[in-house]
Amino acid sequence: MPPAHATPSSDDSQLRRLGYEPKLNRRMGEFGNFAISFSVISILSGCMTLFGFGLNTGGPAVMLWGWVGVGLMVVLVGMALAEVTSAYPTSGALYFMAHRLGGPRWGWATGWLNLLGLVGGIAGIDYGAASFVGALANLQWGFEPTPGKLFLIFMVILVVHAGLNLRGVRLVSVLNSISVWWHLGGVVVIVGALMIVPSQHQDTTWVFTHFVNNTGWTNPIYVSCLGLLLAQYTFSGYDASAHMSEETTRASVSAARGIVRAIWVSWIAGFVLLAGMLFAIQDYAGTIDSATGVPPAQIFLDALGLNGAKALLAVVIVAQLFCGNAETAAASRMVFAFSRDGALPGSALWSRVSPRTGTPVAGVWLAVGAALVLALPALYSPVAYGAVTAINVLGMTPAYAIPIYLRLRRGKAFQAGPWSLGRWSRPIGVVAVCWVAVVTVLFCLPQAYPVTSDTFNYAPVALLVALLGAGLWWLKAGRSYNPPVQQSAELTELTGSVI
Repeated sequence: MPPAHATPSSDDSQLRRLGYEPKLNRRMGEFGNFAISFSVISILSGCMTLFGFGLNTGGPAVMLWGWVGVGLMVVLVGMALAEVTSAYPTSGALYFMAHRLGGPRWGWATGWLNLLGLVGGIAGIDYGAASFVGALANLQWGFEPTPGKLFLIFMVILVVHAGLNLRGVRLVSVLNSISVWWHLGGVVVIVGALMIVPSQHQDTTWVFTHFVNNTGWTNPIYVSCLGLLLAQYTFSGYDASAHMSEETTRASVSAARGIVRAIWVSWIAGFVLLAGMLFAIQDYAGTIDSATGVPPAQIFLDALGLNGAKALLAVVIVAQLFCGNAETAAASRMVFAFSRDGALPGSALWSRVSPRTGTPVAGVWLAVGAALVLALPALYSPVAYGAVTAINVLGMTPAYAIPIYLRLRRGKAFQAGPWSLGRWSRPIGVVAVCWVAVVTVLFCLPQAYPVTSDTFNYAPVALLVALLGAGLWWLKAGRSYNPPVQQSAELTELTGSVI
């Protein structure tokens, strides 16, 4: 257990040793910190919004076994990242860790990757929520979910999330705490209803072995690898715990635990959710081609009838809104921290904090505005949503690996915080970095064949544009990037137990 004297005062002292003067309100406890990462992972968002993608790209076999395998790898990545987070609990999180362990260029590149991933996360989560709102409206009023109409709903959701975040971190923390129980209760309700009400279910062999390929590609291994996007996209955003460090008490322990707990709880609950959904499929082709535009809605409709489907869709939509709100909080703190260190154009504006709420107001609006721009291709491309989710993975996942790699490179010179992996640090870190390398390549690949302007995966283009822009901005304004460079003292009074 961490020492009893790890109070907000000692948290602020630790932050000052890392070179920053506390500006944000430290009102989030350990459960709240776990809750924000759990809410951002959001199995009722990621699993549901990419459920149709999974049905086409490998089908049930890849969806379930991919979830098991990817989840295991992500647990290892999360543990390795948690160890570094414990040593450097700041709002900048990943880029600050990379800066301290590798120097300014590493920090700069990591920061831009992290920012791209966070913005992609907001876009993917909130556009997915808009799709489910459209599906509910279709069942209720016969609403036609066209791309233009869905984009308008998406814009409304972005504004709602900005407004909630502008109210302050205490409201964000309360909503995230509610979100945990909503997600867990939602899984129980959804799976319970799908297991009890329908008179017919798929058999176990079908659920665990049935392979489907509607991608146009002929190689089943390639298709199976593409199908891992469902799980890998869902298992992203757990760095939110690190980004909220400066607003969390006992941050060097709470943020590390928040990361790991959010992953393994989501891993278990997500498997139950996916299995329950797959067992309940009544008509596979009809589910994929649902008039609602959302395959899970068709599963609910076929299994439970109209009223049951609408009730479960409402459960999912609320969970997705919780998720988007949490992601907006994490992204805005990244904007604040990166601007505080002079990395963004207009940093003086984006780093301003409201004296009343302790919230980076301009940073909130920049985060949702950038997400709006990133999702614009959804207006004309039928596969744009898959690309947006891939952008989230391509930004976030390498940004997780860079601090882990640099920590490995430091070896024994790395000064661990109170949450440490000890002798397991190196083997877990090596596996984590290798996994991220594989995933980064996978989600740059074309997701459908033939490759046309409509099916093109523009995620790697967005990644290259972001890196090119970051490189050019470094040449022009890199001197303004100024995270604290002094070495922190050993946190002797904060050392404690491991996991």
